Amino acid sequence: MYRALAFGAPGSGPSKDSESTIRGLTQDFCTAFNTGNYDQAAALFAPDALFMPPQREWSQGTKAIERTLRQFGDTGYENLRLDTVRVDASTDTAIETGLYTVVIRRGTIIMTDRGKYLRAWRRLGAWRIIADCWSSNLSLADAAQPGAGAKVA
Repeated sequence: MYRALAFGAPGSGPSKDSESTIRGLTQDFCTAFNTGNYDQAAALFAPDALFMPPQREWSQGTKAIERTLRQFGDTGYENLRLDTVRVDASTDTAIETGLYTVVIRRGTIIMTDRGKYLRAWRRLGAWRIIADCWSSNLSLADAAQPGAGAKVA
């Protein structure tokens, strides 16, 4: 199990500052994605980062990640919400775990996807995402056809 390095008293030192920074950057990612600023969202990734969405090939590097984010936006993904549950940080590495919701609009069908995510961060001058993946709580059958979680607009 990954454990954060101890720096003095609990709740003090670099890990607490790192946690609040990462939480803020995660919200910056949501804002950039939700406003169609995919280049700004991709800029939060390291140059050689991996973006690993479910049921798709991974993307590596900021330009490829920007294209993938744009594809998600162009295919109806909107109103992304990320809720950081935990950040375990050491001096220059952090692991973020959390929950997400995203609305997927396909014509008149609107579906809400919910799940969990895992992100690895590295401090490269500034904190940058080095790996990002998530897993939906929807079954593949639910995701493939309208049903639970879907409604007609």
